[in-house]
Amino acid sequence: MPFDRYQRNINYMRISLTDMCNLRCIYCMPEDMTFRPKKELLQDEEINRLVILFAELGFEKFRLTGGEPTIRENIVDIVGHIAKTPNVQEVAMTTNAILLRLLAKPLTEAGLKRINISIDTLDPKKFKQITRWGNIDDVWGGIDAAEETGLKIKLNCVVVRGFNDQEDVIELARLTQNKSWQVRYIEVMPFGSVADFQKTHIVPEKELRETIGNALGPLTLLNNGKLEGEARIYQLDGAQGKLGFISSVTNPFCAGCNRARLTADGKLRLCLLRDKELDLIPFLREGASDEEIKLHIKNSIWYKPWGHGLAHEVYPHKRVMSEIGG
Repeated sequence: MPFDRYQRNINYMRISLTDMCNLRCIYCMPEDMTFRPKKELLQDEEINRLVILFAELGFEKFRLTGGEPTIRENIVDIVGHIAKTPNVQEVAMTTNAILLRLLAKPLTEAGLKRINISIDTLDPKKFKQITRWGNIDDVWGGIDAAEETGLKIKLNCVVVRGFNDQEDVIELARLTQNKSWQVRYIEVMPFGSVADFQKTHIVPEKELRETIGNALGPLTLLNNGKLEGEARIYQLDGAQGKLGFISSVTNPFCAGCNRARLTADGKLRLCLLRDKELDLIPFLREGASDEEIKLHIKNSIWYKPWGHGLAHEVYPHKRVMSEIGG
């Protein structure tokens, strides 16, 4: 099993399939974002090879991210390969759902089990403002398609002060009263060229819970506060679904982190909010054996940092979120 020097079992790999996206969310990337040429990105056979090696090392859960993963060519085949890889227990995906009307059924048939759908507001005009290009009807179509296939659904809301931190978070929470979904509120995190904007637009978890509670009634803490993944879970009285709060900035969960990330351009990143990475592409393209690659991965995991440095104003500057994969 891949343990780090702090004895955390690092068994959850998030793979970014592309740095490209069919939206331009204001907290994620500039509207005129420049993307890497395809030749600089991991090819299908390279992803497939690495998945096998990760699984042999003890990685059990894989989540596909982007950019937007559904715009990746051969996405269904990639999901199918991962799902069939020995030792893999679960394949999940984070998506904006724009293309799910067409893809939910084939992705489920290929082996996808869970899906996290990004939706920061239920208001069509505000959705367009936040995403710059998006149409919320496309997202609802994707959500409906995912629900019809039996995919387990979570809705992700990145909360940005002044944009969606009041009525929008309330209306999203209201969905859990009649749906068994988990709505998750994520603190915006500072990255790269948009870090200054992000730092000034963080909304702390405590403030969010007060906003929701004042409108919809008390929130009950579940699991004695034990995290479910990275989220602290609450529930409204009588609700079918749940509310999750991911507070990477104001209430970090680094002690329980079990994640590693593979960027679309082949970098192994051990902390979302630290710039240090291991470039795997030279090993893949210059003849390294499987055992050599696994040794490099194990050594990198061993030195996974304890956590981020936001409290000391240490911010990642080399990439924006879409270039990492969340």
